[in-house]
Amino acid sequence: MSQAPLVLVDGSSYLYRAFHAMPPLTTSKGMPTGAVKGVLNMLKSLRKQYPDSPFAVVFDAKGGTFRDEMFADYKANRPSMPDDMRVQIEPLHASVRALGFPLLCVEGVEADDVIGTLARSSAAADRPVVISTGDKDMAQLVDGHITLVNTMSETSMDVAGVKAKFGVAPEQIIDLLALMGDSSDNIPGVKGVGEKTAVGLLVGVNGGLKELYDNLDLVPTLPIRGAKTLPAKLLEHKDMAFLSYRLATIKVDVPLDIGLDDLHLAEPDRDKLAELYSLMEFKTWIDELQRDVKRAEQQAQAKVAEAEPVEATEAEADEPATDIPAYETILDQARFDVWLRKLNDAKLFAFDTETTGVDAQQAQLVGLSFAVQANEAAYIPLTHSYIGVPDQLDRDTVLRALKPLLEDPSKLKVGQHAKFDMNILANCAIGGDPACGIMVRGIAFDTMLESYVLNATATRHDMDSLAQKYLGYTTTSFQDIAGKGVKQLTFDQIALEQAGPYAAEDADVTLRLHLALHEQLAAIPSLAKVLTDIEMPLVPVLARIERQGALVDAALLGVQSIELGDKMVALERQAFEIAGEEFNLGSPKQLGVILYEKLGLPVLKKTAKGQPSTAEEVLAKLAEDDYPLPKVLMQYRSMSKLKSTYTDRLPEQINPRTGRIHTSYHQAVAATGRLSSSDPNLQNIPVRTAEGRRIRQAFVAPKGYKLLAADYSQIELRIMAHLAKDAGLLSAFRNNLDVHTATAAEVFKVDLAAVTSDQRRSAKAINFGLIYGMGAQKLGKSIGVDTKQAKAYIDTYFARYPGVRDYMERTRAQASEQGYVETLFGRRLYLPEIHSNKPQERAGAERTAINAPMQGTAADIIKIAMVAVDNWLAESGLDAKVILQVHDELVLEVREDLVEQVSEQIRGHMSAAASLDVPLLVEVGVGNNWDEAH
Repeated sequence: MSQAPLVLVDGSSYLYRAFHAMPPLTTSKGMPTGAVKGVLNMLKSLRKQYPDSPFAVVFDAKGGTFRDEMFADYKANRPSMPDDMRVQIEPLHASVRALGFPLLCVEGVEADDVIGTLARSSAAADRPVVISTGDKDMAQLVDGHITLVNTMSETSMDVAGVKAKFGVAPEQIIDLLALMGDSSDNIPGVKGVGEKTAVGLLVGVNGGLKELYDNLDLVPTLPIRGAKTLPAKLLEHKDMAFLSYRLATIKVDVPLDIGLDDLHLAEPDRDKLAELYSLMEFKTWIDELQRDVKRAEQQAQAKVAEAEPVEATEAEADEPATDIPAYETILDQARFDVWLRKLNDAKLFAFDTETTGVDAQQAQLVGLSFAVQANEAAYIPLTHSYIGVPDQLDRDTVLRALKPLLEDPSKLKVGQHAKFDMNILANCAIGGDPACGIMVRGIAFDTMLESYVLNATATRHDMDSLAQKYLGYTTTSFQDIAGKGVKQLTFDQIALEQAGPYAAEDADVTLRLHLALHEQLAAIPSLAKVLTDIEMPLVPVLARIERQGALVDAALLGVQSIELGDKMVALERQAFEIAGEEFNLGSPKQLGVILYEKLGLPVLKKTAKGQPSTAEEVLAKLAEDDYPLPKVLMQYRSMSKLKSTYTDRLPEQINPRTGRIHTSYHQAVAATGRLSSSDPNLQNIPVRTAEGRRIRQAFVAPKGYKLLAADYSQIELRIMAHLAKDAGLLSAFRNNLDVHTATAAEVFKVDLAAVTSDQRRSAKAINFGLIYGMGAQKLGKSIGVDTKQAKAYIDTYFARYPGVRDYMERTRAQASEQGYVETLFGRRLYLPEIHSNKPQERAGAERTAINAPMQGTAADIIKIAMVAVDNWLAESGLDAKVILQVHDELVLEVREDLVEQVSEQIRGHMSAAASLDVPLLVEVGVGNNWDEAH
């Protein structure tokens, strides 16, 4: 059996990375703690990953090193350590030691040198080594025994990986750095030699720095840009190259007071950890420590019980100690019956499905897991199919037994992204009957949505991220048991020894997350109400919409693809004519040469490497300034995006089972509460261009049906009128005036009847521009006037609608005071940048503060309307179904003879979704396709 590897952790590298990657966490007394938490999380994860390994965590010592004596400017351009990072070093070191990790700081050398010495010593003793670091310099140490891992990016690098990443072997990394330099350490290298050139030189001479300088006559023959001038450049900077070589070389012979045999993990000092965690207010870790103490006591008691065995009753045998994870994989009917009783008796249980993929409409069910209390969970495998898999319970028998429980609305359940599990079970086809699935009811909570409602921007809302944030717990990742990339296994191919604990952990962590999140939400009643009244009722509605899907005309999309292709060819020819030569429109490098070197267009922005940018926003600005080639390029890119994203892709996304497209709706992505969609993204089909609208023509009604589109009219402006309580806006909406015409009359000081179409267009830009925090300069560009005139329009607008200005000032002040803003229904959007020292960030947060209550309230209203419409359709039994939701619009498939009845009812239900000071107007359109209906 092979030895467990020595794990060497580059603590200094992770300290810097955690400081910049983690959110700026502070205690109630203002003590920064984010970097400490980030590094400790990483160490806990490594300890779990390498439980039998010796460890060393290495940090840079205070003071200079031998490299500073060698080169006075070494690391001279590195900014001084931020104070918020410096104060975290001492508690971090203390925490690392208290966790039981050997910690090393050696004066006069860097952490890299200590790690290099230990790594080479271990490799010489034929023991494998894992170096956990984010530092590219460490690649020089990689060999057959030594591997690099980056815990933060979840990547690893062996000899082949070094070659793939850097283009040279590990033994050439020092030579590479000597030639190209390293700006982070201020290693000078050879002036004018970048990474590509350095790689080309080393590969060309098949050696290192010495071989290169011994064979300078070969350099002009190498396939390297500027090869003829390189020998002179290399000779001029030869001394600097060899100095850089010495600076970049990691020492592997540092005298150490500690040997490899001393690098064993010690038992954590729980008293010291409790003191440190209390100081840094790591509440979840304090709770975890308390559980560890209980677990240790229970294990001690268990040993005593083993010495004096006592016969346990059946009831006692089924009740594990709740603080010790008790996971089981159910393979026999007796244990399944026990768990079925537990689930039926539980007041609330967590459940999760394991599947063959992530497409809820096509993935197959592999198994289910359940948790009835914290640390007590089970996995029921159904269709694992690898060679040697144990006998599993019959799939259909298990599903039939679970169906009454899962469909019972009085049996309360909690899931993590439960909509996915609901769709999987609805499509599970018991007995092979597509119509016979499990229609899950009684989903009382969803931990993804609990986290999202509590604070939409605090973290990602996947289970792994939530467990880390709210439980201080590192879950087993899917990649840990399934592998990565093209060799990744599907869940049915994973051995039950790994699959069972992984699946049971999912259900257990879901329940534990709910217990933690529910407590926090209960303390803020307005947020708890958003969860229970808006988000949770929407889950089954979205699940039904996704399963229903939308019918598309694949043949029409094929025709549109051909037409878009023809337009792209014509635009490409036009671009060639303007440029005076042919070039690759998709090549940033070639495009940069044409735009900036040949045509001499102004450079508005540069890339990180200092090259003139050809990014979308840059081309858009150049197009606005009437440069012809950027205009053509923007049109070309627009056509290309429509073709690749929609007309080519949509036919491929038709589900072969249903013949429809099934998008996925996401409740926990947009911070304001808006829904988003993916696979395909139907929210971003452009409707302002003819080509975009034609894509909507491909979404069609089946024979005997019509598509009905119901859209809120100017909902955000109506919400603005309600929030601002402005008499002018309220009057315009209450009197059913066209608000843009009314605004134009006020701003341009003309009668309503005299407002021109251009004036109305400008007024519309002002109305929406102010909602989104648009300034005078941007507004002027959008309506074709100078900044001074645009400012005058804004001033006139605020003079006519003073309530709007008051609302904006009031909202800015409120956001600054409490750190968040709210929708009419109590949804919060936190604004951490509202107190930023950077004016640009602070101004952005203020713009968000003004817009978020309007956009968020609109999102809440459409969600409430969707639930109301869904309830009405279910109760009425009418042949009509919601098939799409896009922004403020619902699209339904309605039997032709019911169109008039459904139209009237839809208006009523959507208008009644909120009570505002102005009426909510709903516009309804009907057609044979989405474009006609809209």
